[in-house]
Amino acid sequence: MGGFGDRLSGAMAQRGPLCLGIDPHPELLRAWGLGADADGLARFSETCVTAFAGFAVVKPQVAFFEAYGSAGFAVLERTIAALRAEGVLVLADAKRGDIGSTMAAYAAAWAGDSPLAADAVTASPYLGFGSLQPLLDTALAHDRGVFVLAATSNPEGASVQRADAGGRTVAQSIVDAAAAINGGERNGSVGVVVGATLSDPPDVSALGGPVLVPGVGAQGGRPE
Repeated sequence: MGGFGDRLSGAMAQRGPLCLGIDPHPELLRAWGLGADADGLARFSETCVTAFAGFAVVKPQVAFFEAYGSAGFAVLERTIAALRAEGVLVLADAKRGDIGSTMAAYAAAWAGDSPLAADAVTASPYLGFGSLQPLLDTALAHDRGVFVLAATSNPEGASVQRADAGGRTVAQSIVDAAAAINGGERNGSVGVVVGATLSDPPDVSALGGPVLVPGVGAQGGRPE
């Protein structure tokens, strides 16, 4: 199958660099004339699969599926499978973060042999980057990717992410730790998340992996 980084590079070369989100919040479902329930969620997701089939990456926001319990997870499983059947890489936006056996359980669910496992998953490193090791190990063993939150665009994040960590920001330390996992590869499978609206983002030039830049478009971010 090849590592996630190589698959992503190939997909972007063929289909472009955009990552489209599936964010079925209740207000959006209602605006589409759908019920804010599992049936509306399923119809919305099916429409997205059809519309997004020609793109490289699609990112379902897991929380909006979780809100409907087991029925929502079932819709998410079907959506992931349908997108992958269309040749689309799926990034599960789950933002999981924990320690020890709990992190290992999240890893099994989102990056192991599970119907929820996508091509990649987002993760939070703010229990310490090392807490992600079970997820990183599982993902790499299954040729999946991990996108680690580094510098987010929400104003609350700055107090932590811009704090000094031995002469560099915490956000920069996260990027550097991800780069170390990639080990100088050209297409590493560990990426970072950096908000598009940040005025002073961390330096990702040595990352050796992908950068997810949410916020381009309606949220005010620009591609450059």
